[in-house]
Amino acid sequence: MASQEIEDLATALARLPGLGPRSARRAVLYLLKKRETAFTPLVDAMERVRANLSTCDLCGNVDTQSPCGICTDPRRDPRSLCVVEEVSDLWALDRSRLFVGRYHVLGGRLSALDGIGPEDLGVASLVARVAAGGIDEVVLAMNATLEGQTTAHYLAERLEGYPVRLTQLAQGLPMGGELDYLDEGTLAQALRARKPMV
Repeated sequence: MASQEIEDLATALARLPGLGPRSARRAVLYLLKKRETAFTPLVDAMERVRANLSTCDLCGNVDTQSPCGICTDPRRDPRSLCVVEEVSDLWALDRSRLFVGRYHVLGGRLSALDGIGPEDLGVASLVARVAAGGIDEVVLAMNATLEGQTTAHYLAERLEGYPVRLTQLAQGLPMGGELDYLDEGTLAQALRARKPMV
């Protein structure tokens, strides 16, 4: 049996997404074994982030400064704005390095069942950013769920009167996907979005 402090650390790690109790215990054992090269730098990095963590006033990204590094990057195209549900979606898209514009994090998606309406999300700040001008395209990068698509349609209606081009991410067959493993919704979307081969 480990001390209560070590058990508490394993319990805290087990609450993180993707880590169960066994994985958390293995991580704790690794950290204890590699105390100087892994444990101490991890604790120091976590403390620095905890002390400096902030939410970007412009886009809603999480960073150690506000405005965040993406909003202040002069290489970003300020005329393109990609709207995402969560910070994790922003990070996933930005890792691809295919979108060179800026982002707007809603902080969730519309959900009548959960009582989440437009006033609970960053919709007003999105409309204000678009209304201020200087944005040519708004990419609605919502998740391919019923709530995500409902949110995208709602945003399209709210931004309809502004001189911006509204686009959304393509949906359908994933690269390397086999038809017999796909759900009916994905297949239906792929058929609806089909395009000529030449």
